Amino acid sequence: MQFKLTFALLLLVSICSFANDTLQIEEPQLTEAEMQILITQYMDSIESTLVYEQGTVTLRDDIATINVPDGFKYLNGEDSEMILTDIWGNPPSPAGAESLGMLLPKNTSPMQDSSYAINITFSDEGYIEDDDAKDIDYTDLLETMQEDSQYENEQREQMGYPTVELIGWASPPFYDEVNKKLHWAKELSFASSPEHTLNYNIRILGRSGYLQLNAIGEMYVLEDVKDNIDPILNSVNFNEGHRYADFNPSMDKVAAVGIGGLIAGKVLAKAGFFAKAGVLLAKFWKVIAIGAVALFAGVRRLFGRKEEEEEIA
Repeated sequence: MQFKLTFALLLLVSICSFANDTLQIEEPQLTEAEMQILITQYMDSIESTLVYEQGTVTLRDDIATINVPDGFKYLNGEDSEMILTDIWGNPPSPAGAESLGMLLPKNTSPMQDSSYAINITFSDEGYIEDDDAKDIDYTDLLETMQEDSQYENEQREQMGYPTVELIGWASPPFYDEVNKKLHWAKELSFASSPEHTLNYNIRILGRSGYLQLNAIGEMYVLEDVKDNIDPILNSVNFNEGHRYADFNPSMDKVAAVGIGGLIAGKVLAKAGFFAKAGVLLAKFWKVIAIGAVALFAGVRRLFGRKEEEEEIA
């Protein structure tokens, strides 16, 4: 797609500017209004390539179905993965854990600073036994998660990603034992963003793993997400043969952790940093957009200057 080529070109020019002293991109002298116009044009060009769906959507080889709830729209997995990485600046998803799509409020765009999105993925870690659900002390669990985040931040720093602090529960965990659906919300502080980030986590348990629905936005969207949590929960279900009730103990794998480990992310520990990073997502689109636009403006000025020099010569 054209916007992916644009990113590749911008990255190439950026690398060349460091590798060759003769190629220097000057700081573009743009007014705030000019910068905003370029950002809007840049975002609109990407938005125009996105195709949204409504109605019934089948997920990943027919394991589950989503009936897009009223007031929402669905974006396919490929475009959603691009939004998460190229536009919002998150680490790439590990192989096999790529986005299955996003749910977005109908009248918003992932290119808007005020919007939020619900990213959908599937983990095949196995059947999650839920015997521990009634005995979990969520205060103690939060403290453990905050301690674990210190080690994860060391990995994030080494890989060039911003550190993240787990502030606390934005909404405490709740497990629906009948429908096998779990949800909770975390308030996060990313070092690269002055605004706190909301990750509203939904887990729908199935026979061989679970669907992850992570609502990503800034903290002020919390009430909007909570107001829509029931229709969102009801909209996504495993299909026959993949449901929690279809578990066959004689042939199916059982996950190494229960509900507490699922909330804490322990089930992802053996998969490494990038798998765990998938549950700590943020929106850095404005930073990415400004950087890309500024670089584009610098490239434009660079080539304009070269043309002037050639004319003089």
